Amino acid sequence: MGRAAALLTVAALVGAYYGAVDDLPKAGLWWQIGWLALAVIPAVCAFAYLLLPFSRLPVRLLGAIGGGFVVLAIAFGLAGVHEAANFAKLGAMTFFGWVFLAFIEDVSWVVIIACVIPWVDAYSVWRGPTKSITTNHPHVFTNLSYAFPVPGRHSAANLGVPDLFFFALFLGASARFGLRVYWTWVGLVAGLGITIALTVWWDLSGLPALPAIALGFLLPNADLIWRRLRGQPGLGDRTDVALGGSPDDA
Repeated sequence: MGRAAALLTVAALVGAYYGAVDDLPKAGLWWQIGWLALAVIPAVCAFAYLLLPFSRLPVRLLGAIGGGFVVLAIAFGLAGVHEAANFAKLGAMTFFGWVFLAFIEDVSWVVIIACVIPWVDAYSVWRGPTKSITTNHPHVFTNLSYAFPVPGRHSAANLGVPDLFFFALFLGASARFGLRVYWTWVGLVAGLGITIALTVWWDLSGLPALPAIALGFLLPNADLIWRRLRGQPGLGDRTDVALGGSPDDA
């Protein structure tokens, strides 16, 4: 009941913010960045943390839920209800991340992913497909990203949907393999906030978010992962998250 109440509370607060964001007073640039990094991003990312017990649902059900969110995202987008489409994309990527997680058998696989995807993402953002899309087809990137709106400015910081996918994957992996769930969530959220701050500080059109997200998973769990990879029992072993319960931090 505590988790359900927290989920409803977060949903109400985030919904109220998104509904009123254009009418809120403007603030200085760095106040806005701080607000996004310390309030908006953690609130939005709290959905994945609070829904985490559902990551242990059967794969087919996870896929069906994710597919349902995709349909909603398309329908809301076509109807011009962009705020609702925003959250449907978040739901789709969260559940699809957990679908992918279901096929991962060992924490070492997650470590490999965390070491490889930052390089792929960096290439994509600076020279690859993401660069091409954001430069030549910005509307496509808008449709394939999640928007964190800025108070009173009719603008937003956008996060690509693959970033949402890997956020859910790493968070789910921390629960699945007995790592530090809460601190992993903190690390992932901090990675997103730092990416946005650096983008503004360096005056760039965008930065790859997956390097910071990957570090957000690896750093809080480095000792547990190392001991697990060395074969010490009881550390980082695969565990189940009870549906409706809260994951235990190591």
